[in-house]
Amino acid sequence: MAAATDIGVYREALVFLGTAGVLIPLMARLRISPVLGFLVAGLVLGPYSLGRIGQGIPWLQAITITSQDAVDRLAELGVAFLLFTIGLELSFDRLWTMRRLVFGLGMSQVVLTTAAISGIALGFGNTVEASLVIGACLALSSTAIVLQLLAEQKRLATIAGRSIFSVLLAQDLAVVPILFLIVVLGNSGAAGSGAVAAGSVWYGLGMAMVQAAAAILLIIGFGRLVLRRLFRLVAHTNNRELFMATILFVVVGTSLLTHVAGLSMALGAFLAGLVLAETEFRRQVEVDIEPFKGMLLGLFFISVGMRIDVAEVARYPAMVAASVFGMVALKAVLIAALTRGFGLSWPVVAEASLLLAGGGEFAFLVLGLASSSGLVTREVEQFMLLVSSGTMLLTPYLARLSRKASKRVHNATALADGDGDPGPAEAGRIIVVGYGRVGRILGDILKKQDKPFIGIEIYPEAVRKARKAGHNLIYGDATQRAFLRKCGLDEATALVVTMHDANAAEHVVAAARAERPDLPVIVRARDAAHAVRLFKLGATDVVREVLEASFEIASTVLQTVGMPVGKVIAIIHDERDARKKQVREGVAAD
Repeated sequence: MAAATDIGVYREALVFLGTAGVLIPLMARLRISPVLGFLVAGLVLGPYSLGRIGQGIPWLQAITITSQDAVDRLAELGVAFLLFTIGLELSFDRLWTMRRLVFGLGMSQVVLTTAAISGIALGFGNTVEASLVIGACLALSSTAIVLQLLAEQKRLATIAGRSIFSVLLAQDLAVVPILFLIVVLGNSGAAGSGAVAAGSVWYGLGMAMVQAAAAILLIIGFGRLVLRRLFRLVAHTNNRELFMATILFVVVGTSLLTHVAGLSMALGAFLAGLVLAETEFRRQVEVDIEPFKGMLLGLFFISVGMRIDVAEVARYPAMVAASVFGMVALKAVLIAALTRGFGLSWPVVAEASLLLAGGGEFAFLVLGLASSSGLVTREVEQFMLLVSSGTMLLTPYLARLSRKASKRVHNATALADGDGDPGPAEAGRIIVVGYGRVGRILGDILKKQDKPFIGIEIYPEAVRKARKAGHNLIYGDATQRAFLRKCGLDEATALVVTMHDANAAEHVVAAARAERPDLPVIVRARDAAHAVRLFKLGATDVVREVLEASFEIASTVLQTVGMPVGKVIAIIHDERDARKKQVREGVAAD
């Protein structure tokens, strides 16, 4: 007879996998960040929500997650895998160029924010030791959530992305002295001395930093000497499973090494990624590790949601809400002042201050250690966990707000710099809307042929770079008829729309046609359906990017196999006319 199977060890894994399978497609359809979905799922399925309600109800217990410790251990690996992939995208040279932001801006943020929050906590009657702990843990932001949101938006390589990452990296490095400070303060309280000799504090802190530095140097030295050779040896076997096992060994091994040294596991994984970034295996490693990173990060976000006790929030909702929004506002103001003080532009200031205003995952570690050391009471620990969790829950919304704020500041800066002034209208001017790759090439050709033109672009950074390079480009929204008139639409000989945004291109055509029915309007179209819509709006001619690429390939193929050039040109011309006639008649067929 088969032994009875205990499904308890599988139940929570099934709940998580089922949640991921339902949430990710649903969030994608609703255009909501999966991060927020996992946070809410953790809140609903955790021990303080359905887990509490479902006690004694078998079917409800079957869909809840109750083992916080097991989830936390796996969730920490999710953060480590995220930092590993970030390390793969960097290099030691690029990291060295960021040293001013890491050790200047980042460390200043940790110190000043800790001091400010500690002062507020002290004013609410907490002890000096408890206030320092509260300030230190709330000064840290969520590496996992912020970097994941930046990665989703493909903004890690931007100036704002690098600046935000520099601060997060500094916060990870600051965890070592923060944890040591808690140990020292806890020992002081246990001994009843009220203070520890300054010499022993500095000696202990120095030893902790030496231990951490030794772990970092060991990882870097071992990696440069061994990792490239190891991966070459494994790659020669052509065994994908062995290659994957080696990646997991490197990530988990380096994470545990830094954990033993008193650093965060994420920092060890980041260093391993940095070492592998200098090898020829970085891209394959990045592809292979992606599924593990995504699943474990999802588990991390669920673990954060599981910590939110709705019943505790209901006890003093006004205090929790005031603390959450007050903390976000305070951190945003301090970070804005610091980032501006370090010479970053206002758009970067707007984005960084909001994205870094929330709490972080290290608050759980710091508060747990402080509680076990007797530095903070259980009630204070729970309240601060609620505040930190609440701000983390707000982070996806803060990310959306930061993008809008950054864009508004970008626009205002561009107008203040005069990038929106088209100058006096020239007779015979051609207006080019959209100055990406297609617009730039067109502009170069018009310039060589001495044809007067003006380019219009909605992205201020693109305008600034093009103007520095000598291009006649201005910032503005070409969907507005008043702006087109200001750009000389009445005197223009043609309007060319090369925008990638199909919807915006249609608005531009409609605005121009309403203003100038006789104006030749040539538009870049994404596909046949888009071309049909543009013709209906009044476009004079439409160039379909995929179709023209196909014609170019066909022309090259026919000439390569020996067909005369004249005949090839005639064939392509006839084919283009036939397909253009179809879309003019409203037939969207390629």
